Amino acid sequence: MNLLITGGAGFIGSNLIHHVIDDPRVARLVNLDCLTYAGLPANLAPVSRNPKYIFEKVDLRDKAATMDVVKKHGITHVMHLAAESHVDRSISGPGDFISTNITGTFHLLEACRGSWNGQMEGKKFHHVSTDEVYGSLGATGLFTETTPYAPNSPYSASKAASDMLVRAYHHTYGLPTVITNCSNNYGPYQFPEKLIPVVIQSVLARKPIPVYGDGMNVRDWLYVRDHAEALWTVLCRGTFGETYNIGGHNEWANLRIVELICDTIDEFKPEAGGQSRKLITFVKDRAGHDRRYAIDATKIQRELGWTPAHKFEQGIRETIRWYLDNQEWVAMALKRA
Repeated sequence: MNLLITGGAGFIGSNLIHHVIDDPRVARLVNLDCLTYAGLPANLAPVSRNPKYIFEKVDLRDKAATMDVVKKHGITHVMHLAAESHVDRSISGPGDFISTNITGTFHLLEACRGSWNGQMEGKKFHHVSTDEVYGSLGATGLFTETTPYAPNSPYSASKAASDMLVRAYHHTYGLPTVITNCSNNYGPYQFPEKLIPVVIQSVLARKPIPVYGDGMNVRDWLYVRDHAEALWTVLCRGTFGETYNIGGHNEWANLRIVELICDTIDEFKPEAGGQSRKLITFVKDRAGHDRRYAIDATKIQRELGWTPAHKFEQGIRETIRWYLDNQEWVAMALKRA
């Protein structure tokens, strides 16, 4: 396959490229990324000299440039990850989320429809989305692939809209699409504006750790390298027109995550002074803050045989250790924030 990955310089995209670049089924891997603040070329330094790898600095909001990339490289398979994804930024500035997540997806769909020109055999368009499109769960229950959409932030609304576009292109034009909706990711290369790296950096700097509301908002946490394997499984074996939910089977309240990170850093770096839980500071809750997300990943396990390989306690320790060992990367990333 000639594989196009959008947003490949970001957190999940770079981990995905590391995961698939050496697969013999990949003849060419094109990374389309416009390098916003969260897109870091350094994330891909180990693969940048691979003869399969091609980088295209293109903004999906540029329809002509997007079409050119798909045609020029004879793209047969797409994994569409490029998106604005930080909920707080979507509240303060929703415009970029609408133009990138909705219009950008539209341009990519049109590029594939035009390039493939009805010749759909051997082609696939994999749209990567989020569990946030489903809204908020109560104390019980799980999101399934048939859960009605009920987005509560500009970010999740923009992703819900892009999901619907992908679905429409399958049913209207016969585009060979699949959609995945994943739970919260964590792991190496996550931009230090998200919860886990923010907490790590706050502890290291001995600064207050901000926790929204009462800290009891619950998320299902998925190790990014397990997510990469799930995405690859769906691209290779998923059924056209289907949606697959990807979860880590790890429900944790935000406050408990923060406490675990504090305790783990105190263990790893006792010289920092310990008692890091004292840094926890409760702040005003975020507008439209969903109370609980939890994924039912039965379908992808039953139909495609995927289950997460990492237990959360293992993955979070590896992640904390990675950030402790890569403070130069963190400093570089923060300069782009």
